[in-house]
Amino acid sequence: MNKNKNLKKIIIVGGGAGGLELVTKLGNNLGKKKLAKIILVDNNYIHLWKPWLHKFASGSLNEGTNYISYISHARSNYFEFCIGKMIGIDRNRKIIILDDIFDENGKQVLCKREINYDILVISVGSKSNYFNIPGVKENCNFIDNIYQAKKFHKKMFNLFLKISIKPDENKKSNISIVGGGATGVELSAELINSIEELYKYGFQGLNKNLIEITLIEMGERILSSLPKRISNIVDSELKKIGIKIITNTAIIKCDANGLFTNNGSYIESDIMVWAAGIKSQKFNSSIDLETNNINQFIVKKTLQTTLDEKIFAIGDCSCFLLKTGEYVPPRAQAAHQMARCVYLNILFLIKNKKLNDYVYKDYGSLISLSKFKTVGSFMGNMTKNSIFIEGIIAKLAYVMLYRMHQISVNGCLKTSLMILSTGIENIISPKLKLH
Repeated sequence: MNKNKNLKKIIIVGGGAGGLELVTKLGNNLGKKKLAKIILVDNNYIHLWKPWLHKFASGSLNEGTNYISYISHARSNYFEFCIGKMIGIDRNRKIIILDDIFDENGKQVLCKREINYDILVISVGSKSNYFNIPGVKENCNFIDNIYQAKKFHKKMFNLFLKISIKPDENKKSNISIVGGGATGVELSAELINSIEELYKYGFQGLNKNLIEITLIEMGERILSSLPKRISNIVDSELKKIGIKIITNTAIIKCDANGLFTNNGSYIESDIMVWAAGIKSQKFNSSIDLETNNINQFIVKKTLQTTLDEKIFAIGDCSCFLLKTGEYVPPRAQAAHQMARCVYLNILFLIKNKKLNDYVYKDYGSLISLSKFKTVGSFMGNMTKNSIFIEGIIAKLAYVMLYRMHQISVNGCLKTSLMILSTGIENIISPKLKLH
């Protein structure tokens, strides 16, 4: 009993891609050997692969077979799960503060709680940055979590149902997506796929000519962070399947019926999606830790926060400056690499050994345009020039990114069984979520 009370307590706040991988590794090492008490704190009960939220939003994937239960995963991997949203950190007392929890009727389920820690890892991710543009928060849809994805899907489904039952040949319905990054680009293609699939399932009035999907980008081209060759190919493919692309256009205001642009035009829209830019939660800047202008924690080379060596930050909520003068991009591969680095550094910290510096390796980027095309660059800085891939090779590589994530948290055997289960479900279930 006394031995357990003296165990070091390591808390990971946030069960995203990096946080879940890290807590799984720590649990199966320190937790299993009873060398430390490992705790995951998250405001949700389940984990979903965030890069695929647009697929859940469009209905091309069902979250029911693609989630991980934190409670179940904790039991299998020697850590504890604590439901709650962190609203404070007291660095002097080494505690985190969790907010009240209420049910859907507003009745309190749990009051505020305090949990002490010896080592803390913050992995709370990011959300869309609407840059305080008037009307965006109130009128646009965001796809930062599964609840927002479900809300969008319901709106999309109802709009398509309405068009199918009462088509208006004289008026086009419009879904506008602001942001020509990976999320906006992939969502636009998935929406075209949804229209085609729903037509096959009896939505006979759902004619592609009655719906316009508009992708709006402030820069000169979509996918501006990727090689121009990829951007040009994706641009051409999107236009081929019917996506309207508007570049060099910024949104300055939004109302319930559309978007006002900086060039004086008004884009009338039935549904608006905001997928431009990211920021971490505003709460981060209220903590006694150093943050940047988008609320990311500034970290040292070891991924420790600059003001407290017992607190690490990983993933989208961290700000790491590379030797090139650029910052580590908000990608899943960066979160995985950070998780591996912090895992070792926690072990070293406990043993009073020198910590490793984090080294970011860009293995390339992949863009999936639903069933239409997949393109990307492979092994970005392992060779002098990135290797362009497309077609079946790119599609397999895109799927493998998810499978590698599954293996990192579930192991090879369980992931193999999950792949088999998914294959069976794809045979017996509709190709689109129909509710």
